Amino acid sequence: MDMAILLAAGTGMRMRPITLKTPKPLVKVHGLPLIETVIQGLLHVSIKEIYIVVGYLGEQFQYLTKKYPGITLLQNEEYSYKNNISSIFAARDVLGKANTFICEGDLLIKDFSLFEIPVEHSFYMGKWVNGPSHDWSFRLENGRMTKITTGGEDVFNMAGISYWTKEDALAIKEAVLTAYTHPEHESLYWDQVVDTILDKIHVMVYPVTDEQLVEIDTVKELQTIDSSYYSL
Repeated sequence: MDMAILLAAGTGMRMRPITLKTPKPLVKVHGLPLIETVIQGLLHVSIKEIYIVVGYLGEQFQYLTKKYPGITLLQNEEYSYKNNISSIFAARDVLGKANTFICEGDLLIKDFSLFEIPVEHSFYMGKWVNGPSHDWSFRLENGRMTKITTGGEDVFNMAGISYWTKEDALAIKEAVLTAYTHPEHESLYWDQVVDTILDKIHVMVYPVTDEQLVEIDTVKELQTIDSSYYSL
């Protein structure tokens, strides 16, 4: 049975003042918290073992464990001074138990069929960009991922959801544990750790569109999607 890890520990600095009192994954869009769109998408494909890594205002996520059976909260004690590698480290005891979706907790999932994916390999969901990109993106050779980096031209941008076979999830876990032995790990994104082992695991890109999921990074973007926030 597949499982999922949702990353929800960050402070959401770019969405202030909204995130001063509400963690970004709990910001509502048309009445529903962002993270619940992710949870409901996972439940749509019968993934009921869901771990949410929390940190900033973590106690506010507690209601989810009552609303959705099968949800467990994992505490990231290092979120305030380390990058999101610390959230994967916080999930180290469950990572590698099964095939696993790893999802950003602040996505707006508009199409639950996004998760209906018959695949044999691990993958990152990606959005195709024509022309220059300034975001995290992927390099591919014959369909296989060879590099995770920033920038590029005519590339797939990272979309916030990935899927890992049990074996690849274990490889990521070991790579994160190894990275943690080096002092410079504090500034790492977990995807940068994945980049170091792409020669050992088979990772592909699964194309998605803005009609399926949206990443909301700023108050302005939120206002564009939900006009009730224009009063801010």
